[in-house]
Amino acid sequence: MGRGDLSDAEWERLRPFLPVSNRRCGRWGDHRQVIDGILHRVRTGVQWRDLPERFGPWKTVYERHRLWSGDGTWERLLQQVQAAADAAGEIDWDVSVDSTIVRAHQHAAGARTDPPPAPASKGDEVPEHQDETPWQSLVARLVEVVLEVRGPGTAPQKPDSLAADKTYSNGPIREYLRRRGIRHTIPEKTDSQAARLRRGPRGGRPPGLDEDRYKKRNTVERAINRMKQFRAVATRYDKRGYVFPGTATAAALTIWLRT
Repeated sequence: MGRGDLSDAEWERLRPFLPVSNRRCGRWGDHRQVIDGILHRVRTGVQWRDLPERFGPWKTVYERHRLWSGDGTWERLLQQVQAAADAAGEIDWDVSVDSTIVRAHQHAAGARTDPPPAPASKGDEVPEHQDETPWQSLVARLVEVVLEVRGPGTAPQKPDSLAADKTYSNGPIREYLRRRGIRHTIPEKTDSQAARLRRGPRGGRPPGLDEDRYKKRNTVERAINRMKQFRAVATRYDKRGYVFPGTATAAALTIWLRT
């Protein structure tokens, strides 16, 4: 077993959820060998063509990763492993959110250009607020996507609480959390506090802030740092937009299996 390969215990946690062979793809090769090859690439950022021979043909490894990124297999595997951990009482639903950036390497260039997606329908648009910028509305939409957590075949999971920094202190986010009945710990921005005070009684009450809960917010920062230990996550080498989320999800799945 090479450095970074799945251990026997990790493999046994993952194996029951893996897809089986199908008529379209024929007989699958050794899942464990191919997954170890994918994880080696995710961890090191090596070009697919330079994968060590012990993982088999590099194109087989790449095509499996590309397919699983496109058809949602990586996401389903992560959901199923999380659902098993949740059933065993190993998960709490105190959620923290934060954002980060990933720079694209020059190797990520060169893919053919796909047409842009169709404009969202009115029902999908995030409502604008008179005192909110488009950036704040985008952040609010991203928070909604993150919190629409689903297990296999289940409805969205409602977090017990959410903690975030001042970046997420805006009207759309607070309205969404109130609508779903999610307790939240988000400090109020200085300008928002001043605007509320200027409105006097009409400004409403200041949002509560649970200091002890807020101290746990660094969980998400530590998680991001751990994700970025995978070089293919810290820097985007994938050419296709749908493949990189699969790379990040494979890294998250690895962390779950090893935690």
